[in-house]
Amino acid sequence: MALQGINLPLAFSGQEAIWQKVFMGFNISMEDLNDFFGGPAFLAWARMGNLHTWGGPLSKNWLKQQLVLQKKILSRMVELGMTPVLPSFSGNVPAALKTIFPTANITRLGDWNTVDGDPHWCCTYLLNPSDPLFVEIGEAFIKMQIKEYGDVTDIYNCDTFNENSPPTNDTIYISSLGAAVYKAMSNGDKDAVWLMQGWLFYSDSTFWKPPQMKALLHSVPVGKMIVLDLFADVKPIWATSSQFYGTPYVWCLLHNFGGNIEMYGTLDAISSGPVDARISKNSTMVGVGMCMEGIEQNPVVYELMSEMAFRKEKVQVLEWLKTYTHRRYGKSVQQIKEAWAILYHTVYNCTDGIADHNIDFIVKFPDWDPSINFGSRPSKLNSMHTFRLRTRSRRFSFQERSSDLPQAHLWYSTHEVVSALKLFLAAGNDLAGSLTYRYDLVDLTRQVLSKLANQVYLDAINAFRRKDVKALNIHSQKFIQLIKDIDVLLASDDNFLLGTWLESAKLLAENPSEMRQFKPLLDFDWNAAEVIFILCDSMNGMLERK
Repeated sequence: MALQGINLPLAFSGQEAIWQKVFMGFNISMEDLNDFFGGPAFLAWARMGNLHTWGGPLSKNWLKQQLVLQKKILSRMVELGMTPVLPSFSGNVPAALKTIFPTANITRLGDWNTVDGDPHWCCTYLLNPSDPLFVEIGEAFIKMQIKEYGDVTDIYNCDTFNENSPPTNDTIYISSLGAAVYKAMSNGDKDAVWLMQGWLFYSDSTFWKPPQMKALLHSVPVGKMIVLDLFADVKPIWATSSQFYGTPYVWCLLHNFGGNIEMYGTLDAISSGPVDARISKNSTMVGVGMCMEGIEQNPVVYELMSEMAFRKEKVQVLEWLKTYTHRRYGKSVQQIKEAWAILYHTVYNCTDGIADHNIDFIVKFPDWDPSINFGSRPSKLNSMHTFRLRTRSRRFSFQERSSDLPQAHLWYSTHEVVSALKLFLAAGNDLAGSLTYRYDLVDLTRQVLSKLANQVYLDAINAFRRKDVKALNIHSQKFIQLIKDIDVLLASDDNFLLGTWLESAKLLAENPSEMRQFKPLLDFDWNAAEVIFILCDSMNGMLERK
């Protein structure tokens, strides 16, 4: 990260161990915390207050390991001249707190895409920032971090209102909430700066109108808040909010949702967006950032984005790609230059404004029951498919095309990308020894086959509707064969293998119980289910469950 110029990284590991110490000071037992913390594979959702308990409990060994790891991370960050960003209190509390403090203003939130809305997993508790207990807990958390880590930063992240609207749009109330959140930080660290995601201004734009935005953004002293314009690569908020109404912000690339593996990008927006923002009138932009939900995919996107911190002028992408490929593969090859010119104008030129979640059919669970008689109302198929997509989308539902068939996201000519693949293959003799070339070749082939599978899937559905048994059998077998072909393809590069992740999880365990929790492929425990589900999406493969 340091070599890429990153100087303000998030440092969120180990926070459950800190919370354990803090909450026990408020008479919360470890048993209560077992009901509060999510499992190792679900920390992101548990920390956001989307779920609790699921995949847990966290073992004492795990809590200790993570705290030790966090201290090593922070030490290295400081050594490299970075300023870590630590978490702060957002209001997410254990259920037991409501019993211990019966007069506290604690609200139970609604269901957030959990299994059947079961309260055993869903519907977490939020302590209202207006309650005095909020500041007390928040201050204790900041001070406990300083006690454990030392004085390593003054910048803290808090997203109380991320996908969780305040109970009223009254601006005075919203301002008081923001002031309370900051007071909890500043009581623990007098020089605290609040780093906040700006995602809420996009995802919940019907609530956050200009008056409400100003109330929140201006609820803290000037210079004590930095906003992350989280989705600036596609939906920049700075341009429609008068530079966040004077609040400093960071132009961010979101790009990836859920760690999905798909070749996708907006290189033109990346090469010009930060420059446009910086030179705009009354600009309050103070940096650029990357906040992808998953990495280890589309390296070209992150390579270009990291350079934008150092560039004063817009990048001529086509020329940049020539130097990028030379650096990436170790030599300049004409076929590769031509292939990347095609990829630049196709795969990496998505301008439809749709956030890419990879909704290719080959990575989705089967969701169509042929026994249903659609008759003259085939839209039922589309509604069923849309429902499945929405339940797996972390942030918002997908845009559906006006078709009675489900549609995967496609923003480019597949024929052109096949031409790029042929050029990549033609360069094999020159680049066979390059591991980065081999990775990109596998990835591009996977992309081509996945898009082909989309068409084959629709061909099979159309054959079924026509009651053409022969055609249905041909297309079905072709679809299954594509799954097998992709599986063989991905097995040729360990960057795409499930075993790499399972082995890493196994090495973390210190006893048989943790082995079952961290690498429970043997007995299919909760964390394995999520790992497998994510990696099925990621690898465009299919696991056979027996």
